[in-house]
Amino acid sequence: MSVEITRLPNGIHVVTHHMPHLETAAIGIWVKAGARDEGADENGIAHFLEHMAFKGTARRSARAIAEEIESAGGEINAATGMETTTYYARVLKQDWAMALDILADIFTSPELDADELERERDVILQEIAAAHDQPDDLVFDLAQAASFGQHPLGRSILGTHDLIGAVTRQQILDWRNRNYWGSRIVVAAAGHIDHKAFAAEAQRLLGQIEHGHEPQRETPAFVPTACTAEKPLDQAHVVLTFEAPSYRHPDIYVLQVLSNILGGGMSSRLFQEVREKRGLCYSVFSFGSAFEDAGQVGVYAATSPEHSNELLDLTSEVMMSVAREVTEAEVYRAKAQLKASLVMNLESASARADQIARQFLAFGQVPAIATLMQKIEAVSPEQVRALAERLFRSQKPAFSAVGHIGQLAGYDTLARHFV
Repeated sequence: MSVEITRLPNGIHVVTHHMPHLETAAIGIWVKAGARDEGADENGIAHFLEHMAFKGTARRSARAIAEEIESAGGEINAATGMETTTYYARVLKQDWAMALDILADIFTSPELDADELERERDVILQEIAAAHDQPDDLVFDLAQAASFGQHPLGRSILGTHDLIGAVTRQQILDWRNRNYWGSRIVVAAAGHIDHKAFAAEAQRLLGQIEHGHEPQRETPAFVPTACTAEKPLDQAHVVLTFEAPSYRHPDIYVLQVLSNILGGGMSSRLFQEVREKRGLCYSVFSFGSAFEDAGQVGVYAATSPEHSNELLDLTSEVMMSVAREVTEAEVYRAKAQLKASLVMNLESASARADQIARQFLAFGQVPAIATLMQKIEAVSPEQVRALAERLFRSQKPAFSAVGHIGQLAGYDTLARHFV
Protein backbone atom coordinates (compact mmCIF):
# COMPACT_ATOMS: atom_id res chain seq x y z
CA MET A 1 0.00 0.00 0.00
CA SER A 2 2.61 2.51 -1.08
CA VAL A 3 2.10 6.16 -1.96
CA GLU A 4 3.17 7.18 -5.47
CA ILE A 5 4.07 10.75 -6.46
CA THR A 6 4.49 12.36 -9.88
CA ARG A 7 5.46 15.97 -10.54
CA LEU A 8 3.89 17.44 -13.67
CA PRO A 9 5.89 19.94 -15.79
CA ASN A 10 3.90 22.90 -14.44
CA GLY A 11 4.69 22.07 -10.81
CA ILE A 12 1.48 20.23 -9.92
CA HIS A 13 2.11 17.12 -7.84
CA VAL A 14 -0.03 14.03 -8.30
CA VAL A 15 -0.16 11.86 -5.18
CA THR A 16 -2.04 8.56 -4.93
CA HIS A 17 -2.45 5.65 -2.55
CA HIS A 18 -3.60 2.47 -4.25
CA MET A 19 -6.11 0.62 -2.05
CA PRO A 20 -7.12 -2.37 -4.22
CA HIS A 21 -9.53 -3.82 -1.65
CA LEU A 22 -11.89 -0.86 -2.10
CA GLU A 23 -14.64 -0.49 -4.69
CA THR A 24 -14.46 3.31 -4.54
CA ALA A 25 -12.00 6.13 -5.19
CA ALA A 26 -11.72 9.49 -3.45
CA ILE A 27 -10.06 12.20 -5.51
CA GLY A 28 -9.51 15.90 -5.18
CA ILE A 29 -7.59 19.04 -6.00
CA TRP A 30 -5.91 20.73 -3.05
CA VAL A 31 -4.42 24.20 -3.52
CA LYS A 32 -2.25 26.04 -1.01
CA ALA A 33 -4.43 29.14 -1.03
CA GLY A 34 -6.97 30.11 1.57
CA ALA A 35 -8.28 32.85 3.78
CA ARG A 36 -4.84 33.88 5.05
CA ASP A 37 -3.85 34.75 1.47
CA GLU A 38 -6.48 37.49 1.28
CA GLY A 39 -5.94 41.20 1.77
CA ALA A 40 -8.00 42.99 4.41
CA ASP A 41 -10.42 44.20 1.72
CA GLU A 42 -10.68 40.68 0.23
CA ASN A 43 -11.77 38.80 3.34
CA GLY A 44 -14.13 36.00 2.29
CA ILE A 45 -13.12 35.90 -1.39
CA ALA A 46 -11.43 32.47 -1.19
CA HIS A 47 -14.63 31.01 0.21
CA PHE A 48 -16.79 32.91 -2.32
CA LEU A 49 -14.71 31.52 -5.19
CA GLU A 50 -15.09 27.98 -3.85
CA HIS A 51 -18.87 28.42 -3.86
CA MET A 52 -18.90 29.87 -7.37
CA ALA A 53 -16.93 26.95 -8.81
CA PHE A 54 -20.08 24.82 -8.63
CA LYS A 55 -22.25 27.43 -10.34
CA GLY A 56 -21.29 26.59 -13.88
CA THR A 57 -18.38 26.43 -16.31
CA ALA A 58 -17.99 26.94 -20.05
CA ARG A 59 -18.89 23.23 -20.49
CA ARG A 60 -21.39 22.57 -17.71
CA SER A 61 -24.23 24.38 -15.99
CA ALA A 62 -24.59 24.21 -12.22
CA ARG A 63 -27.37 21.66 -12.64
CA ALA A 64 -25.33 19.59 -15.09
CA ILE A 65 -22.45 19.37 -12.59
CA ALA A 66 -24.77 18.01 -9.92
CA GLU A 67 -26.64 15.66 -12.22
CA GLU A 68 -23.53 14.18 -13.84
CA ILE A 69 -21.82 13.24 -10.58
CA GLU A 70 -25.02 12.03 -8.91
CA SER A 71 -26.07 9.97 -11.94
CA ALA A 72 -23.00 7.87 -11.17
CA GLY A 73 -23.89 7.70 -7.49
CA GLY A 74 -20.99 9.95 -6.58
CA GLU A 75 -20.54 12.88 -4.24
CA ILE A 76 -18.80 16.19 -4.86
CA ASN A 77 -18.02 19.09 -2.55
CA ALA A 78 -15.42 21.67 -1.58
CA ALA A 79 -14.01 23.36 1.51
CA THR A 80 -12.07 26.53 2.25
CA GLY A 81 -9.60 26.73 5.11
CA MET A 82 -7.11 29.27 6.37
CA GLU A 83 -4.26 27.89 4.26
CA THR A 84 -5.86 25.58 1.68
CA THR A 85 -8.89 25.18 -0.55
CA THR A 86 -10.10 21.71 -1.54
CA TYR A 87 -12.36 20.43 -4.32
CA TYR A 88 -13.09 16.74 -3.90
CA ALA A 89 -15.29 13.85 -4.99
CA ARG A 90 -15.95 10.25 -4.07
CA VAL A 91 -17.12 7.79 -6.72
CA LEU A 92 -17.15 4.13 -7.66
CA LYS A 93 -13.76 2.97 -8.89
CA GLN A 94 -14.74 2.92 -12.59
CA ASP A 95 -15.92 6.56 -12.49
CA TRP A 96 -12.77 8.32 -11.27
CA ALA A 97 -11.96 9.81 -14.70
CA MET A 98 -15.41 11.40 -14.94
CA ALA A 99 -15.03 12.85 -11.44
CA LEU A 100 -11.57 14.25 -12.17
CA ASP A 101 -12.87 15.81 -15.39
CA ILE A 102 -15.62 17.62 -13.44
CA LEU A 103 -13.23 18.74 -10.70
CA ALA A 104 -10.71 20.04 -13.24
CA ASP A 105 -13.48 21.84 -15.12
CA ILE A 106 -14.82 23.70 -12.07
CA PHE A 107 -11.28 24.39 -10.85
CA THR A 108 -9.93 25.86 -14.08
CA SER A 109 -12.97 27.32 -15.83
CA PRO A 110 -15.62 28.71 -13.47
CA GLU A 111 -17.94 31.03 -15.38
CA LEU A 112 -18.64 33.36 -12.46
CA ASP A 113 -21.90 34.26 -14.16
CA ALA A 114 -23.27 37.59 -12.93
CA ASP A 115 -26.73 36.25 -12.05
CA GLU A 116 -25.30 33.19 -10.31
CA LEU A 117 -22.87 35.43 -8.43
CA GLU A 118 -25.71 37.54 -7.03
CA ARG A 119 -27.66 34.46 -5.97
CA GLU A 120 -24.62 32.94 -4.29
CA ARG A 121 -23.81 36.24 -2.62
CA ASP A 122 -27.18 35.97 -0.86
CA VAL A 123 -26.43 32.35 0.10
CA ILE A 124 -23.10 33.33 1.67
CA LEU A 125 -24.66 36.28 3.48
CA GLN A 126 -27.13 33.81 4.97
CA GLU A 127 -24.21 31.54 5.90
CA ILE A 128 -22.52 34.44 7.70
CA ALA A 129 -25.74 35.27 9.52
CA ALA A 130 -26.17 31.62 10.52
CA ALA A 131 -22.61 31.52 11.90
CA HIS A 132 -23.32 34.64 13.97
CA ASP A 133 -26.45 32.94 15.31
CA GLN A 134 -24.49 29.84 16.35
CA PRO A 135 -22.56 30.68 19.52
CA ASP A 136 -20.18 27.73 19.18
CA ASP A 137 -19.25 29.01 15.71
CA LEU A 138 -19.01 32.67 16.63
CA VAL A 139 -16.88 32.05 19.72
CA PHE A 140 -14.22 30.36 17.59
CA ASP A 141 -14.18 33.22 15.09
CA LEU A 142 -13.69 35.58 18.03
CA ALA A 143 -10.95 33.28 19.36
CA GLN A 144 -9.02 33.76 16.11
CA ALA A 145 -9.33 37.52 16.42
CA ALA A 146 -8.32 37.38 20.10
CA SER A 147 -5.23 35.36 19.14
CA PHE A 148 -3.97 36.98 15.94
CA GLY A 149 -5.57 40.42 15.80
CA GLN A 150 -5.47 42.07 12.37
CA HIS A 151 -3.40 39.31 10.76
CA PRO A 152 -5.37 37.24 8.19
CA LEU A 153 -5.41 34.33 10.67
CA GLY A 154 -7.45 36.57 12.93
CA ARG A 155 -10.27 36.95 10.42
CA SER A 156 -13.26 34.74 9.65
CA ILE A 157 -12.98 32.47 6.61
CA LEU A 158 -16.50 33.50 5.61
CA GLY A 159 -15.69 37.20 5.51
CA THR A 160 -17.89 40.02 6.74
CA HIS A 161 -21.39 41.04 5.69
CA ASP A 162 -20.17 44.34 4.27
CA LEU A 163 -17.27 42.91 2.28
CA ILE A 164 -19.25 40.01 0.81
CA GLY A 165 -22.08 42.38 0.02
CA ALA A 166 -19.74 44.51 -2.10
CA VAL A 167 -17.28 42.00 -3.64
CA THR A 168 -17.15 42.05 -7.45
CA ARG A 169 -16.57 39.39 -10.06
CA GLN A 170 -13.28 41.04 -11.01
CA GLN A 171 -12.03 40.90 -7.43
CA ILE A 172 -12.74 37.17 -7.31
CA LEU A 173 -10.95 36.63 -10.64
CA ASP A 174 -7.98 38.72 -9.57
CA TRP A 175 -7.60 36.75 -6.32
CA ARG A 176 -7.89 33.45 -8.17
CA ASN A 177 -5.29 34.47 -10.76
CA ARG A 178 -2.87 35.44 -7.97
CA ASN A 179 -3.22 32.20 -6.05
CA TYR A 180 -4.21 29.20 -8.17
CA TRP A 181 -0.72 28.27 -9.43
CA GLY A 182 0.61 24.84 -10.38
CA SER A 183 3.38 25.03 -7.78
CA ARG A 184 0.70 25.23 -5.05
CA ILE A 185 -1.50 22.36 -6.25
CA VAL A 186 -1.70 18.70 -5.24
CA VAL A 187 -4.05 16.38 -7.09
CA ALA A 188 -4.58 13.38 -4.84
CA ALA A 189 -6.48 10.12 -4.93
CA ALA A 190 -6.93 7.13 -2.69
CA GLY A 191 -8.79 3.93 -3.37
CA HIS A 192 -8.96 1.51 -6.27
CA ILE A 193 -7.04 3.66 -8.76
CA ASP A 194 -4.02 3.33 -11.05
CA HIS A 195 -1.38 6.00 -10.46
CA LYS A 196 -0.01 6.21 -14.01
CA ALA A 197 -3.43 6.55 -15.58
CA PHE A 198 -4.49 9.10 -12.97
CA ALA A 199 -1.33 11.19 -13.44
CA ALA A 200 -1.73 11.12 -17.22
CA GLU A 201 -5.31 12.35 -16.95
CA ALA A 202 -4.28 15.06 -14.50
CA GLN A 203 -1.68 16.26 -16.98
CA ARG A 204 -4.26 16.37 -19.77
CA LEU A 205 -6.81 18.27 -17.73
CA LEU A 206 -4.60 20.54 -15.61
CA GLY A 207 -1.36 20.82 -17.56
CA GLN A 208 -2.28 24.28 -18.87
CA ILE A 209 -2.13 25.88 -15.41
CA GLU A 210 0.91 28.12 -15.03
CA HIS A 211 3.67 27.13 -12.60
CA GLY A 212 3.64 30.37 -10.63
CA HIS A 213 5.19 30.69 -7.20
CA GLU A 214 4.67 29.73 -3.57
CA PRO A 215 2.48 31.95 -1.34
CA GLN A 216 4.10 35.07 0.04
CA ARG A 217 2.71 35.05 3.57
CA GLU A 218 3.25 37.38 6.49
CA THR A 219 4.28 35.56 9.66
CA PRO A 220 1.66 36.15 12.36
CA ALA A 221 2.28 37.34 15.89
CA PHE A 222 0.27 35.87 18.74
CA VAL A 223 -1.22 38.95 20.42
CA PRO A 224 -3.56 37.64 23.13
CA THR A 225 -6.54 39.77 24.07
CA ALA A 226 -10.23 39.33 24.84
CA CYS A 227 -13.03 39.36 22.26
CA THR A 228 -16.58 38.93 23.51
CA ALA A 229 -20.15 39.19 22.27
CA GLU A 230 -23.17 39.59 24.54
CA LYS A 231 -26.13 37.56 23.23
CA PRO A 232 -29.45 36.53 24.82
CA LEU A 233 -28.53 32.87 25.30
CA ASP A 234 -29.00 30.39 28.12
CA GLN A 235 -25.26 29.70 28.29
CA ALA A 236 -21.90 31.41 28.18
CA HIS A 237 -19.63 29.87 25.56
CA VAL A 238 -15.92 30.43 26.22
CA VAL A 239 -12.62 29.65 24.50
CA LEU A 240 -9.12 30.00 25.97
CA THR A 241 -6.18 29.77 23.56
CA PHE A 242 -2.41 29.92 23.89
CA GLU A 243 0.39 30.22 21.36
CA ALA A 244 1.61 26.79 20.27
CA PRO A 245 4.05 25.20 17.78
CA SER A 246 3.38 25.21 14.04
CA TYR A 247 2.93 21.93 12.20
CA ARG A 248 6.54 22.17 11.02
CA HIS A 249 7.92 22.31 14.58
CA PRO A 250 9.27 19.04 16.05
CA ASP A 251 7.10 19.58 19.14
CA ILE A 252 3.92 19.14 17.08
CA TYR A 253 3.65 15.51 18.21
CA VAL A 254 4.12 16.51 21.84
CA LEU A 255 1.38 19.11 21.35
CA GLN A 256 -1.02 16.50 20.01
CA VAL A 257 -0.44 14.29 23.03
CA LEU A 258 -0.82 17.28 25.36
CA SER A 259 -4.12 18.33 23.80
CA ASN A 260 -5.43 14.79 24.01
CA ILE A 261 -4.54 14.47 27.70
CA LEU A 262 -6.07 17.85 28.44
CA GLY A 263 -9.41 17.42 26.69
CA GLY A 264 -9.32 14.85 23.91
CA GLY A 265 -11.74 12.24 25.19
CA MET A 266 -13.88 10.96 28.03
CA SER A 267 -10.81 10.00 30.06
CA SER A 268 -9.20 13.42 29.63
CA ARG A 269 -8.59 15.70 32.60
CA LEU A 270 -11.07 18.34 31.52
CA PHE A 271 -13.89 15.89 30.83
CA GLN A 272 -13.37 14.15 34.15
CA GLU A 273 -12.89 17.23 36.31
CA VAL A 274 -15.24 19.74 34.68
CA ARG A 275 -18.07 17.53 33.49
CA GLU A 276 -18.00 14.25 35.41
CA LYS A 277 -16.98 15.47 38.87
CA ARG A 278 -18.49 18.96 38.91
CA GLY A 279 -21.25 18.77 36.29
CA LEU A 280 -20.44 22.29 35.12
CA CYS A 281 -21.06 21.71 31.43
CA TYR A 282 -22.22 19.29 28.78
CA SER A 283 -19.45 19.98 26.27
CA VAL A 284 -15.79 20.64 27.06
CA PHE A 285 -12.79 19.80 24.90
CA SER A 286 -9.33 20.92 23.94
CA PHE A 287 -8.01 21.53 20.43
CA GLY A 288 -4.85 22.32 18.53
CA SER A 289 -4.80 24.49 15.42
CA ALA A 290 -1.47 24.28 13.61
CA PHE A 291 -0.48 26.45 10.65
CA GLU A 292 2.76 26.55 8.68
CA ASP A 293 4.32 29.22 10.88
CA ALA A 294 2.06 29.48 13.94
CA GLY A 295 -0.22 27.47 16.15
CA GLN A 296 -2.77 27.52 18.94
CA VAL A 297 -3.79 25.18 21.69
CA GLY A 298 -6.99 25.87 23.50
CA VAL A 299 -10.09 24.80 25.36
CA TYR A 300 -13.80 25.28 24.61
CA ALA A 301 -16.60 24.94 27.13
CA ALA A 302 -20.12 26.23 27.68
CA THR A 303 -22.05 26.60 30.92
CA SER A 304 -24.85 28.57 32.56
CA PRO A 305 -23.97 32.20 33.33
CA GLU A 306 -23.94 31.70 37.09
CA HIS A 307 -21.32 28.96 36.76
CA SER A 308 -19.12 30.72 34.19
CA ASN A 309 -16.46 31.96 36.60
CA GLU A 310 -16.30 28.62 38.40
CA LEU A 311 -15.89 26.94 35.03
CA LEU A 312 -13.04 29.25 34.02
CA ASP A 313 -11.31 28.87 37.39
CA LEU A 314 -11.46 25.07 37.23
CA THR A 315 -10.49 24.92 33.54
CA SER A 316 -7.48 27.13 34.20
CA GLU A 317 -6.45 24.96 37.13
CA VAL A 318 -6.72 21.79 35.05
CA MET A 319 -4.60 23.35 32.29
CA MET A 320 -1.94 24.33 34.80
CA SER A 321 -2.01 20.88 36.37
CA VAL A 322 -0.56 19.42 33.16
CA ALA A 323 2.41 21.74 33.62
CA ARG A 324 3.03 20.19 37.06
CA GLU A 325 2.65 16.49 36.40
CA VAL A 326 1.82 14.08 33.58
CA THR A 327 1.51 10.35 34.17
CA GLU A 328 2.72 7.46 32.05
CA ALA A 329 -0.83 6.11 31.88
CA GLU A 330 -2.19 9.38 30.46
CA VAL A 331 0.52 9.55 27.82
CA TYR A 332 -0.06 5.90 26.90
CA ARG A 333 -3.80 6.49 26.37
CA ALA A 334 -3.24 9.66 24.37
CA LYS A 335 -0.68 8.02 22.11
CA ALA A 336 -2.97 5.03 21.57
CA GLN A 337 -5.78 7.33 20.43
CA LEU A 338 -3.52 9.26 18.05
CA LYS A 339 -2.05 6.11 16.54
CA ALA A 340 -5.48 4.55 16.13
CA SER A 341 -6.66 7.67 14.30
CA LEU A 342 -3.78 7.36 11.84
CA VAL A 343 -4.59 3.73 11.12
CA MET A 344 -8.32 4.39 10.79
CA ASN A 345 -7.58 6.81 7.94
CA LEU A 346 -6.37 3.79 5.99
CA GLU A 347 -9.90 2.39 6.11
CA SER A 348 -11.45 5.43 4.41
CA ALA A 349 -10.51 6.50 0.91
CA SER A 350 -11.71 10.06 1.57
CA ALA A 351 -9.76 10.41 4.81
CA ARG A 352 -6.63 8.96 3.26
CA ALA A 353 -6.77 11.19 0.17
CA ASP A 354 -7.14 14.25 2.38
CA GLN A 355 -4.32 13.07 4.63
CA ILE A 356 -1.76 12.48 1.88
CA ALA A 357 -2.63 15.72 0.07
CA ARG A 358 -2.26 17.85 3.19
CA GLN A 359 0.93 16.09 4.22
CA PHE A 360 2.48 16.77 0.84
CA LEU A 361 1.43 20.41 0.85
CA ALA A 362 2.86 20.80 4.33
CA PHE A 363 6.09 18.82 4.07
CA GLY A 364 6.76 18.15 0.39
CA GLN A 365 6.47 14.43 1.09
CA VAL A 366 4.06 11.86 2.52
CA PRO A 367 5.57 10.31 5.66
CA ALA A 368 5.05 6.60 6.10
CA ILE A 369 2.47 5.69 8.74
CA ALA A 370 5.20 3.77 10.58
CA THR A 371 7.32 6.94 10.73
CA LEU A 372 4.47 8.95 12.22
CA MET A 373 3.78 6.17 14.69
CA GLN A 374 7.39 6.29 15.83
CA LYS A 375 7.29 10.05 16.34
CA ILE A 376 4.14 9.73 18.44
CA GLU A 377 5.54 6.80 20.39
CA ALA A 378 8.70 8.77 21.19
CA VAL A 379 6.75 11.39 23.17
CA SER A 380 7.48 11.16 26.89
CA PRO A 381 5.55 12.41 29.95
CA GLU A 382 8.34 14.85 30.73
CA GLN A 383 8.17 16.35 27.23
CA VAL A 384 4.43 16.87 27.61
CA ARG A 385 4.80 18.44 31.05
CA ALA A 386 7.61 20.70 29.85
CA LEU A 387 5.63 21.86 26.82
CA ALA A 388 2.58 22.59 28.98
CA GLU A 389 4.73 24.63 31.34
CA ARG A 390 6.20 26.57 28.42
CA LEU A 391 2.81 27.23 26.85
CA PHE A 392 0.65 27.96 29.89
CA ARG A 393 2.90 29.34 32.58
CA SER A 394 3.64 33.08 32.45
CA GLN A 395 1.72 33.54 29.19
CA LYS A 396 -1.50 35.45 28.86
CA PRO A 397 -4.28 33.55 27.11
CA ALA A 398 -6.41 34.78 24.26
CA PHE A 399 -10.00 34.74 25.47
CA SER A 400 -13.34 34.78 23.68
CA ALA A 401 -16.86 34.48 25.03
CA VAL A 402 -20.39 34.57 23.60
CA GLY A 403 -23.75 34.63 25.38
CA HIS A 404 -24.77 35.90 28.80
CA ILE A 405 -21.34 37.08 29.85
CA GLY A 406 -22.12 39.95 32.19
CA GLN A 407 -21.14 37.86 35.21
CA LEU A 408 -17.71 36.93 33.84
CA ALA A 409 -14.71 38.22 35.75
CA GLY A 410 -12.43 40.61 33.89
CA TYR A 411 -9.68 39.50 31.54
CA ASP A 412 -6.92 40.42 34.01
CA THR A 413 -8.49 38.17 36.64
CA LEU A 414 -8.50 35.28 34.18
CA ALA A 415 -4.92 35.91 33.06
CA ARG A 416 -3.65 35.73 36.66
CA HIS A 417 -4.38 31.98 36.69
CA PHE A 418 -1.41 31.49 34.37
CA VAL A 419 1.20 33.63 36.10
